[in-house]
Amino acid sequence: MPDHDLPQRPLRGRVKGRAARRGSTAALAAAVSAAVLALAGCGANPEEAEGVLNSQEPAGPGAAAQSKDQSLHDRLPGKVKQSGKLVSVNNGSFPPYEIAGADGRSLTGAAADMSEALGQVLGVKIEHVTVDGLPSSLTGIASGRYDFAIGPVGDFRDRQKANDFVDWVKEYVVFAVPAGNPDKIGSVADTCGLKISVMAGGSAESVIKGQSATCEKQGKPKITVQSYKDQPTSVLAVSSGRADAFFSSQAPLTYFVDQAGGKLELAGKGQANGFDDLYQGAVVAKDSPLRDVLRDGFQKLIENGTYDKIMDKWGTSDNKLDQAGVNLATS
Repeated sequence: MPDHDLPQRPLRGRVKGRAARRGSTAALAAAVSAAVLALAGCGANPEEAEGVLNSQEPAGPGAAAQSKDQSLHDRLPGKVKQSGKLVSVNNGSFPPYEIAGADGRSLTGAAADMSEALGQVLGVKIEHVTVDGLPSSLTGIASGRYDFAIGPVGDFRDRQKANDFVDWVKEYVVFAVPAGNPDKIGSVADTCGLKISVMAGGSAESVIKGQSATCEKQGKPKITVQSYKDQPTSVLAVSSGRADAFFSSQAPLTYFVDQAGGKLELAGKGQANGFDDLYQGAVVAKDSPLRDVLRDGFQKLIENGTYDKIMDKWGTSDNKLDQAGVNLATS
């Protein structure tokens, strides 16, 4: 994944930018911390409560009730047809797709609505369990502890070695920064010498660490990478002044920016930022018979308009795919 050869601003200008914003850091933190902490309380990757699974609430107004597709139901693995349910694992901290309730059992968001509709099409209940971080989710799926994760989870070739991806979202990776973009971040190439928060174990963490190494090779200050287990804590680091920017997927960052009441903004939009085409989707174990059933289930929701309604409802219309796919990532 090549880096962009964009000009770097002198470090002196960046120091001046930081000093200029010190006086507003407290106001920024106060303005957004309440909303972010509320999200952190309901989606901060609590440790899994054994045996505590939640049946999905009926889909919201963005998703009409679906008819069972018997042909898809018949293709489900035998144990799923016998139990009448699929267990989906989540990290509980990826709004507007996944927003876990404070009780550790409920789930709302675009993925919650999508799973309700998908379950109706497949003729099974989709139940959810929250675990502590993405690595736990992927390991649990690969080992058969969970049937799948509806995600969306980033699809990358290295992850395809142990899991298959049923992609239903196209994503972009950008920055959430204080309003006015005081460090003038135009792309990932502008982050040398800055403090950047990321999700631990995610693809953005790998890219920003690689960019830090590039900065050092170029004789520039390295990036201070701050890795957190959940989205709310990562964005709170920016609002409190502990980090200069949060590097993550555009859809959830748009959600957090909207919640911040004008105190945050997006930066680096329209740039590759170290990524090729970025797809996200549901995750199943490698070569699972569930893979193609899920793909065809998603495709039915796309074709009957339900997918569009859910994506529009949650403000993710820019992330739509025309067709669900399997392992679309090429890098």
